[in-house]
Amino acid sequence: MQITETSSDGLKHEFKVTVGADDIKQRVETRLQEIGRQVKLPGFRPGKVPLAVLRRRFGTSVMGEVRDRAVSDSSNEALREHKLRPALPPKVEIVSFNEGTDLEYKLAVEVLPDFAPMNFAELKLERLRPEVPDAEVDMALERIAKQQRKDAPVDRPAASRDIVVIDFAGSIGGQEFPGSSAKGHRLEIGSGKFIPGFEDQLVGAKTGEQRAVKVAFPADYGAAELAGKEASFTVEVKEVREIKPQPIDESLAEAVGMENLQALRDAVRQQIERDYAAVAHQRLKRQLLDRLAERHKFPVPQGMVDIELDAIWKQFEAERERAKQQGTAEPDAGKSDEEIKAEYRAIAERRVRLGLLLSEVGRSNNIQVTQEETNRALAEEARRFPGHERQVIEYYRNQAGAIDRLRAPVFENKVIDYILEIAEVTDRSVPIAELLKEEDEEAETEAAGGVAGG
Repeated sequence: MQITETSSDGLKHEFKVTVGADDIKQRVETRLQEIGRQVKLPGFRPGKVPLAVLRRRFGTSVMGEVRDRAVSDSSNEALREHKLRPALPPKVEIVSFNEGTDLEYKLAVEVLPDFAPMNFAELKLERLRPEVPDAEVDMALERIAKQQRKDAPVDRPAASRDIVVIDFAGSIGGQEFPGSSAKGHRLEIGSGKFIPGFEDQLVGAKTGEQRAVKVAFPADYGAAELAGKEASFTVEVKEVREIKPQPIDESLAEAVGMENLQALRDAVRQQIERDYAAVAHQRLKRQLLDRLAERHKFPVPQGMVDIELDAIWKQFEAERERAKQQGTAEPDAGKSDEEIKAEYRAIAERRVRLGLLLSEVGRSNNIQVTQEETNRALAEEARRFPGHERQVIEYYRNQAGAIDRLRAPVFENKVIDYILEIAEVTDRSVPIAELLKEEDEEAETEAAGGVAGG
């Protein structure tokens, strides 16, 4: 076998590889002999089929199999010999391959760059600590109290904030339409959850009363086939129910299974703090990735950039098509596709570079995703699809590469947490409004393509 490097340009390497005819012949004969020990052919005892017969019967398929194996073995040898780590599967171009001749092919490979991660102790970062005011806790308790309200039937006309249990049937131009009828529907008058104007026309209705309700769907209604059209409904009030207020006291704590109101208040505060802490951590993560991107400028495999750019571009085109259908402003309007792609290529390159950096930090520090962490991530993903948990779990267990996509963000977060432990991180307490304001500003920047996540 001869391996000759014909080109070396940055991360791109090309080789000419020759596998001798004698080597190919030996591989073919060895494989045919293996087949001969297993195959059963009429007129021959097992293991006694002549090589010539095997060659006639299986020669073509064996030649293809041998070629693929020889290419795989020799290309791996070329990479080992030159101590190269491929970024993507190498590209192979067969130059010549015939029975009785050498196998010649070209091997093109783009390799992972050599780089040294910075000293993370030099990083100086700021972590925001959101201050949760009592008013935020009070508002959360009010929402819980509203959810715990009870209602009871009353013998009087329906008023705003009452619940009416109704049967209804609707039509447009005398024709029913999808979702136009229901029985036993509970509707809170004044909730704004139905077609505008519908709820108001039920004020004063009594149990057993039938009413004719006419409404006009808004011009921007979600279902385009109904937008701007007038509809008529026949409504029968089956029951009028009055909502009983739930006071924020010990009875509320008991209703939700807490020991007392103070315990409920403390639990609510802790949950709010966790929610905002997650927002603050995402902000810290973006800050870290920005610093890492500033401090690392090594070259990246353009093949990997192309793959990342393709994913970004497909997402962009989907958003552009969605904007066209909805009649809203298209993203990056006024720019040519060439200009937009140039901007997105820079984002793709940043993402690839950060991905390679985090991967190297994880590899060199033996950071791994445990089976328990994988199972937890799978369970969380399944919970996102209520009623279809089993199908989700089966998909990730049976689909090639799916579980790796699930592990990737877990690995990334573990590496980022490792770096944050080394970096100098100072805490600053801020009002929640300031945390959310900065979060919104960064989200707008990302939407404009100025920041790429890791």
